[in-house]
Amino acid sequence: MSTIDDVTLAVIQNGLQQVCNEMDLAFQRAAFSPTISETMDRSDGIYHRDTGDLIAQGEWGMPIFVGCMQFSTQAALAYIQERGIEVRPGDVFMFNDPYMGGTHVMDVKFLRPFFYKGQIFAWFSNTGHWPDCGGMVPSGFSSTATEIEQEGLRLPPVKIFKEDEIDEEILSIVLSNVRVSEERIGDIKAQIGALTIGDRRLTELLDRYGADTVDSAMAEFRTRAAQLMRARIGTIPDGTYEGEAFVDSDGIDDRPLRIHVTMRKTGTELHFDLSQSSPPCAGPMNSVLATTKSAIYLAVKHIFPDVPINAGTFEPIHIADPDGTFLYAEYPRPVSGCAAEVSQRVCEAVFDALVKAVPDLCWAAPAGTVGNLSLGGRDPRRDRHYVMYNLSGGGYGGSLYGDGMSNGCSTTGNAATAPVEVLEQYYPILFEHYRLHERSGGPGKRRGGLGVNYRVRLRGGNAKLSFIMDHGRSGPLGAAGGADGAVNRIVLSYKDGRQYIPRHLSKDQGISMTEGDSVEVWTPGGGGYGNPLERDPASVTRDVFLEYYTIEDAAKDYGVVIDPESGTADLAGTAALRAQMMKERAASA
Repeated sequence: MSTIDDVTLAVIQNGLQQVCNEMDLAFQRAAFSPTISETMDRSDGIYHRDTGDLIAQGEWGMPIFVGCMQFSTQAALAYIQERGIEVRPGDVFMFNDPYMGGTHVMDVKFLRPFFYKGQIFAWFSNTGHWPDCGGMVPSGFSSTATEIEQEGLRLPPVKIFKEDEIDEEILSIVLSNVRVSEERIGDIKAQIGALTIGDRRLTELLDRYGADTVDSAMAEFRTRAAQLMRARIGTIPDGTYEGEAFVDSDGIDDRPLRIHVTMRKTGTELHFDLSQSSPPCAGPMNSVLATTKSAIYLAVKHIFPDVPINAGTFEPIHIADPDGTFLYAEYPRPVSGCAAEVSQRVCEAVFDALVKAVPDLCWAAPAGTVGNLSLGGRDPRRDRHYVMYNLSGGGYGGSLYGDGMSNGCSTTGNAATAPVEVLEQYYPILFEHYRLHERSGGPGKRRGGLGVNYRVRLRGGNAKLSFIMDHGRSGPLGAAGGADGAVNRIVLSYKDGRQYIPRHLSKDQGISMTEGDSVEVWTPGGGGYGNPLERDPASVTRDVFLEYYTIEDAAKDYGVVIDPESGTADLAGTAALRAQMMKERAASA
């Protein structure tokens, strides 16, 4: 039992959270690349001095990094200890090896010891998505990579800063192996600056309450998070539940990859087994273990959002290592698609299992793709090279309580789409439109949210286009009788009128573009929840008025008859059509 009063505990907990939040903001505001400064693809946290366990993380950090940064910190500490590397105040380690508790090589981690009165009290760590780390194609999202070296420079933990002085030799190696190096040095300094802010703020907190009190409070936070998570898990009926999801392809072999989850709930514990998933694949859709586990943690956290985030949150969740599947990538398997795409399919499979157990707490599948699209070339206006990395939103799944949100962020992230005006200033491109993907939300009593549709035209020079997306083969799953959402689509249009549709639907790389060519993307809509024939006709009529769907869709998917002249629902005609449709469905079943 904690001897610290609850008021002091609350103040310290909020103080630790504030330290991380300030690191997030400092990182974002100082970063050079729009991927971090506008999209906010980054995270900051505090970790235990001995175990590397998560203590606190910024509220605006990427959710998939919650588990991954704990795994990467633990791996880095083991690396440092095994090699007897001396650690001094002002040292900062940089690394991005996916197999060391990471995601993909573009997510670069910095790790700094926090000293208080001459002793290491904790570790600060942050992750920033660099738009490029070298590799076959600008951005590193190579859809045809068959080994990790083709995805970019891979670094073990190395001291980029030694006692607050940058190591120019390490820096020169890094900058010599990435594109647009002048932008990377800005991001490096932004990451360092965020950690420095954390050092100052945590020192102030310890000066105020004392190291022993804060240390005891952190242990109490972990205990209480574990207790609350167990209490929430206890509300799930005991039993075994199964779910599955599919990745379109691995970018090499045009066949889907299966993710199969068996979830066993006993008492206040959850056990997950992924062993029936597809074997390792040739292309970059393998997932490292840290990302696979983090995706499951994140999926459960979606169901119980009130549980605070620290290492205790994960204690009641047990995941068997999925050896022999593509969800347990080992060197030299390529993994660029794991964090952005495969992790979302893992979440989707977990949701598919959970919706059978707690349908009132779950929802239909969301769009489930980051929509990674990159363009790299030379800007003739500024006479310099560039790498543009863009991500986009999609529809959320409907739930018992309402329709899914349109143009929401990815399942495993909270990154925002960069403002098109900013991207047009940075790069030689023009967004010709950016709008909702009409008719994309899956029909249901509560329909899925809509994805987005945008077209980008190259304004000057030559460029290489690459993308790794998903849900191009099948749309996000509906739930409780709802229909699936619409699929992802990509079309490249050349200025001479020719069009190119990728063979792998949602994945391709190194496509040449010249001035006047354009690429158009349609992201998936969320799955529908519940029987579409039970949807309120007034809601269907409103959706038609907003041009989310057509009058024909209203009749075909919802059994709602709308008068084209008045735009109102014919209730008698609707009742008759729905009765006929229910009769036909019963007969076919």
